[in-house]
Amino acid sequence: MPSITQSAAPCHIPADAAEEVLLGVDTHKDVHAAAVITMLGAALDGRSFPATAQGYRQLVAWARSFGVVRRAGVECTGSYGAALARHLHAEGIEVTEVNQPDKAARRRHGKTDAVDAEAAARAVLSGRATATAKTSDGPVEMLRLFKLAKGSAIKSRTQAINQLKSVLVCADSALREA
Repeated sequence: MPSITQSAAPCHIPADAAEEVLLGVDTHKDVHAAAVITMLGAALDGRSFPATAQGYRQLVAWARSFGVVRRAGVECTGSYGAALARHLHAEGIEVTEVNQPDKAARRRHGKTDAVDAEAAARAVLSGRATATAKTSDGPVEMLRLFKLAKGSAIKSRTQAINQLKSVLVCADSALREA
């Protein structure tokens, strides 16, 4: 897995460091692309961070260097972005699930991770994205894990029965009749 090390220092620091900013993240398996915009929609900076606990800490520190981060738009909070969403939630940042960017905007601006990260932040700013990301904890998550384990056990049991039946079909007739 590639390791990305970047300075947490921003390329641009806004005049008022107490200003609220929005974070947008385009998630992937190994690397997340992030962008920070102002509440007026001005893009401040964009960077990529590894999809690791250390990378999440770097991402939050980098975003907070631009101002106060209260909200974040994250793509794929149910898969590649689940761990990041949990981390942001633990940091006191409200996470909003962002679906794929608007197709018309994608045609106008192209398809890159940086553009998608900025589009995620803009979706939260405009109110187009309003779904609160799942926290992946509590009783619902516990039940989901129980259901997952039960489904796996049933599948294994069925596979074992099918293998035994297959062995009996090919076995010697005396053994099969017994």
